[in-house]
Amino acid sequence: MEAGALVVTFARTVDAFAFEDAARTGGVPGRLIPLPTGIAASCGLAWLLPAAAPPDALAPLAALRREGVYRHADRRFARLDA
Repeated sequence: MEAGALVVTFARTVDAFAFEDAARTGGVPGRLIPLPTGIAASCGLAWLLPAAAPPDALAPLAALRREGVYRHADRRFARLDA
C-alpha cells in the first residue's frame, strides 16, 4: 500500500457496500479491500483511497456510515477522525 493512502473502515458489511455504491456513482476513486492488519474494525472490509486522490475526495460521502478513517505512512496507520 502506498504511503499517504487513506483507508476507511466500517462497522457493518452493508455500510461498506453502500459506501462502494455511492463512491462509484459519485466518481470517488478507490476500491474495497480486505481490512489491513494493523487496523481494528467491526467489518472485514475497508475502502482504499489512493494517495493521489484530492484531499476533499471523501467530502461527498461524509453522510454515509463509517467507523474510522486512517492514513497509511511508514508501514503504520494513523487514525484521522479520532
